[in-house]
Amino acid sequence: MTTEQDGSRNVVVRLEGVHKEFGDAKALDGLTLEIRAGDAVAVMGPSGCGKSTLLNMVAGLDRPTSGLVEVQGQDLGRLNETGLALFRRRTIGMVFQFFNLIDDLPALDNVALAAQLTGTPARQARRRALELLGELGVADRRDSHPGTLSGGERQRVAVARALMNRPALLLADEPTGALDSRSGEQVMDLLIDLNQIGQTLLIVTHDPQLATRCASRLVEVADGRVARESALEASA
Repeated sequence: MTTEQDGSRNVVVRLEGVHKEFGDAKALDGLTLEIRAGDAVAVMGPSGCGKSTLLNMVAGLDRPTSGLVEVQGQDLGRLNETGLALFRRRTIGMVFQFFNLIDDLPALDNVALAAQLTGTPARQARRRALELLGELGVADRRDSHPGTLSGGERQRVAVARALMNRPALLLADEPTGALDSRSGEQVMDLLIDLNQIGQTLLIVTHDPQLATRCASRLVEVADGRVARESALEASA
């Protein structure tokens, strides 16, 4: 992509001079980052460098001590807790290492619930949930509870849930960390496919293979700052 083309794409995430302190500890120390529509960005760095705090800032799960956090043009610092929750449900999809599915609900209801929480009628939500489960290859498991699913199946259900409200941004926190190698490969392929159809991705990972396979850009964080950014070539 040319610089001119890149500059024409909408900015989905903008962080400027973000600081986050927990007591005397600095989790983020003036971090600045920009992510444009269609980007697939992997964030890597040693434990304690600020990766998870960065993700929580973008998700609106935590607030900066100072600095700007903007997602889809919305300054998250201007929203109260209720506003943040609603914005998160409508704009951001989240995929976690340990899936965070509701054990008492079958797969279909786990996925549909994300839309129902934003006011979508139950029948409409279930119809879209079934479509997503079908696209992700687990429609036949729609009536199964999370405890009966394999790790790969659970992560696919979690991805379907994250995509329910057609989010502008998909956040993935160690999405293959709890999976065996085969299931991990399947989830990597899924992330690649999503990005190829235009989904903007922000992935936090310790896994270099996940970063190089799924991302077009690597952001390395150290001591609460962006230490280095580099372009990644797509791998087959």
